[in-house]
Amino acid sequence: MKKKALTSLAAAAAAVLALSACGGGSSADAGKGEINYWLWDANQLPAYKQCADDFHKANPDITVKVTQRGWDDYWGTLTNGFVAGTAPDVFTDHLGKYPEFIKNKQLLALDDAVKKDNVDTGVYNSGLADLWVGQDGKRYGLPKDWDTIALFYNTKLAADAGVTPEQMANLTWNPQDGGTYEKTIAHLTVDKNGKRGDEPGFDKNNVAVYGLGLNGSGSGQGQTEWSYLTGTTDWTHTDKNPWGKHYNYDDPRFQESIDWFAGLVDKGYMPKLETTVGASMADTFAAGKSVINANGSWMIGQYTGYKDVKVGIAPTPTGVNGKRASMYNGLADSIYAGTKKKDAAIKWVEYLGSAACQDVVAAKAVVFPAIKTSADKAVEAFKAKGVDVTPFSQQVKDGTTFLYPIADNAAKVDGIMKPAMDAVVSGKAKASSLTQANDQVNALFK
Repeated sequence: MKKKALTSLAAAAAAVLALSACGGGSSADAGKGEINYWLWDANQLPAYKQCADDFHKANPDITVKVTQRGWDDYWGTLTNGFVAGTAPDVFTDHLGKYPEFIKNKQLLALDDAVKKDNVDTGVYNSGLADLWVGQDGKRYGLPKDWDTIALFYNTKLAADAGVTPEQMANLTWNPQDGGTYEKTIAHLTVDKNGKRGDEPGFDKNNVAVYGLGLNGSGSGQGQTEWSYLTGTTDWTHTDKNPWGKHYNYDDPRFQESIDWFAGLVDKGYMPKLETTVGASMADTFAAGKSVINANGSWMIGQYTGYKDVKVGIAPTPTGVNGKRASMYNGLADSIYAGTKKKDAAIKWVEYLGSAACQDVVAAKAVVFPAIKTSADKAVEAFKAKGVDVTPFSQQVKDGTTFLYPIADNAAKVDGIMKPAMDAVVSGKAKASSLTQANDQVNALFK
């Protein structure tokens, strides 16, 4: 189910308010038995299965059933579960989703449990715990990990083109001519006759290898697609974050940046949008069809795990304001308000948010756990595998990150912005058309 389908189910979700209001009760059975836990990232499944086994050994009356679903299926099934009253007891939550869940009273507030069990939210990376406090002042999740954006690149194809790691580490960008970032992307692009994108006779309609891979249009967030560029123009998605009430897709800085981004497709340096439908950008990269992929730190394991491709990781380009930029996102584990295993679910969420579990996740070298000490262990685990993750972690240390936009009406915003952005990136419209979409988005908050 596509993300826009969440909107159509929002009204139906209101029908279960009475169910969710009970909060699962505090019967004798609420603290034992089997609880269901869902996540979407297959790369993290082994770590959390181990956490579940370790938790069961310490709490023999509680068994955790771990289920992994792909991104689209995950959110569609979860939303249907809220409506039907069959949602999992505990699930991995996203900053872009949880405001709607709070609005529909589908999440259990954790404040009483955090206070009673003396959970120290100060152990998490700076600011992560605060992201999961809603506008009502209540806490709806304990942080599990965080992520940033960097550039994965095929070191052989880059070397064949004469592009050095030093050049990749010092790229610059601006929306007028693309800076050295566009020059590098162009040079790395090769048509089926062997002509590079910056050479005379380059055939943009018959490209064998694209300089930059495309994940999609980015909808209204552009997390991995373009936010690391627009972030260097000092443009922001909303008037404030979190809980903004006004979006800025009509800003000239944003529209100029998106026109540049869409222009890469027209120049033949990036795949056409229609070719990305149902395709995996990472798998296309592994097949040698693109040289650079801007992607999130949660993808480190997949990119570095390809046997036939040696992968380098470079920081995002320095942009208009003279700095780099990266969207900063933090996931958490939340409890379904209708759970019948409230006490057991709380114990599991507190365990997920503890060093006991997050150190296990760190050792797998897949993501950066939310706890500071665990994140440091993850960096060392990556290093032991020969992977330097500094391009991802440095932006946090340098303070050049910005938050994933947290606001109400996220599904409705996505329903407006995805087709609008698709039209621009596919060449059917100019970025100036996003002003009309912006008006529609802001009308949601009036």
